[in-house]
Amino acid sequence: MIWTRPDATLVRDLSTMRRFMPFISPRRNEALVYFAQEIEVDAALEYLAEKNRKREPERQMTFFHMYLHSLAMGFHERPRNNRFTAGGRLWQRDGVWLSFAAKQEMADGADLKTVKREFPAAETLDEMTDSILDRIRRRRGGERTTSDREMSLAVLLPSWLLRLVLWGLRAANNWGVLPKSMIDSDPMFCTCFVANLGSVGLDAAYHHVWEYGTCPNFAVIGRIREHPNGRRTVTVKYTYDERVEDGFYAAATLQGIKERLEDPARLDAPPRLPQA
Repeated sequence: MIWTRPDATLVRDLSTMRRFMPFISPRRNEALVYFAQEIEVDAALEYLAEKNRKREPERQMTFFHMYLHSLAMGFHERPRNNRFTAGGRLWQRDGVWLSFAAKQEMADGADLKTVKREFPAAETLDEMTDSILDRIRRRRGGERTTSDREMSLAVLLPSWLLRLVLWGLRAANNWGVLPKSMIDSDPMFCTCFVANLGSVGLDAAYHHVWEYGTCPNFAVIGRIREHPNGRRTVTVKYTYDERVEDGFYAAATLQGIKERLEDPARLDAPPRLPQA
């Protein structure tokens, strides 16, 4: 069963070095690379204002939506970044799945509601925005996911038993025997986890990735800054697992994300999918 998984396909055409890297660095946090990217957002904000003139006041698009769409396009266009390591092997994930957190309300101590969803290649920016707005409204309205219910039950266990359960889940993940229903609902099994610190007026910061699950990438968006010359920029800081793909391939993917946001008309075009 270690040769199959319900959420991915084993990658077989690897170089000797790429195949050996999970054994050199068996833990995800032993293989992290950090990268900061500055994006000019004047064109994106003008495009956003034009989009929102055609949308209802309660259905307004934000720069965060634009970023998520560009990020998903990047993973579709360059799918070798949409891989993860488990059980000492490299896997190609089925679909692009992004996770992010939204506060129940903008107040100290308010609960964070985590959203995980698949981002299909054929989905438009407006379709994605409407879907996310609906999902966040349901989450803030009290919607509970399978993952929420599982965690609520897990924290009732004694600490020694909870550690044992988590050990068993990690082992099941390494052996590829976790059920797909559990994987699909768990935000830690995703292509990338995204945090929008700019929404609360903070600058971007580097974030660790979790050893639990299969998420090899974390992106943190900072606040929009206006420079003395009037130019507006935002910084995004990335943390990624270099066992998945080399830095050159990953950097080219991030450059594509930046270029789409700086030329936002490209966000309305479908991603350029690689030839089979």
